[in-house]
Amino acid sequence: MGPLTARLSRGGQRLREADRAHPWVLDTAVVLLVFLLFCLPDLLHADGDGDGDGPRRFRLAFMSLPTAGALALQAGLVLPLLWRRRRPLEAFGVIVTVFVVQWALGAALRADVALFIAVYSLALHGRLRQLPWACGVMAVAMVLVAVRVRSVVSVWDALFFLLSTATAAVTLGLMVRIRRAQLAGLRERAARLEIERDQRSRLAAAGERARVAREMHDIVGHNLSVMITLADAGAYASDAAPERGKEALLLIGDTGRTALGELRRVLGVLRDAGEGTSEALQLRPQPGVAEIDELCESVRAAGLEVVYRTVGDTDAMDKGVQLTAYRIVQEALTNVLKHAGTGTRVDLSLMVRDTWLVVRVEDNGSAEHIATPDDEGHGLAGMRERVALYGGTVDAGPASDGGWTVEATLDLTPQGGAR
Repeated sequence: MGPLTARLSRGGQRLREADRAHPWVLDTAVVLLVFLLFCLPDLLHADGDGDGDGPRRFRLAFMSLPTAGALALQAGLVLPLLWRRRRPLEAFGVIVTVFVVQWALGAALRADVALFIAVYSLALHGRLRQLPWACGVMAVAMVLVAVRVRSVVSVWDALFFLLSTATAAVTLGLMVRIRRAQLAGLRERAARLEIERDQRSRLAAAGERARVAREMHDIVGHNLSVMITLADAGAYASDAAPERGKEALLLIGDTGRTALGELRRVLGVLRDAGEGTSEALQLRPQPGVAEIDELCESVRAAGLEVVYRTVGDTDAMDKGVQLTAYRIVQEALTNVLKHAGTGTRVDLSLMVRDTWLVVRVEDNGSAEHIATPDDEGHGLAGMRERVALYGGTVDAGPASDGGWTVEATLDLTPQGGAR
């Protein structure tokens, strides 16, 4: 039954597509079918010499029409079916008018089935507020027919048959209409869900690009600042203390290799899954609180005096919180290195207080060289973006002793949006 249903469904889909492309084909086919099944027999037996006592007795009770008259009435009943879908109310009006005229003349035609097709089309394609009026007009026409055939069939039997057939036609039209509306709603919902899925994919990609951009900014900014400071120090020491110049060059190489390794790790998310398989084995985990010591050593080598302390169990924090704390410290130390210069003392602290982590970086350099909030660049904005993921805040401003302070507060409570 499954394959048969699938074939029928595919066949119906092809028929619907063909009907949308050539709607006149189906309308013409309906008219031809009604003519062959219902009009042609009346034309062939228009003289009343039909076979069988039942049909003959029935025709004797009504007016015998000439071929031209029968053909004219049949045309009035059947031809309006050509626009039954585009203008269902007009088609129904013409057909019911010809129907009433025909029965007023006392003629009976098999082509009267067109009236039921018209009311079906009106229920399917027309405006629903027009349907009650059409049903009322049709009921009056059915009463006229029942009265006209009372010499052959009981009025109540005729009314029961005619009204039942009309009700069935209206009900079928409404059922098909409701089914089509449900299918259209399902298709619209599927299209909307597909659009929402694409939008979520684009938002996820944009979020990932923003994350990669923040990572690259932190990595490149920090390591280049360290390398520039080391290069300047090596250039000054090359004449007076060549061994210090050599040490600076070695530190520059180590810093460059570290930066290159981190860039490869961050940019690895942009590669295809099948590329860089051998390089994937060399990727390091994301840095955390444990790597802050190494970070401090690198800036100490560049000329900063860093005092680092922690309060509370910082190693038990979520990996995402640790990465955020590391990047905040990295950005703050990079800013000190760029703006305050070597020889500056930096007090760095990480404190866990209940469900909050406080990261504080304070230096004793000159606050005049620090960017103002109106010109803070991407560094402080990047900090705020990272901290916002954990419901925290970042405050930056001059310190009381003339230096600069950066303080970030992160919520350690698990959040669904935290990465």
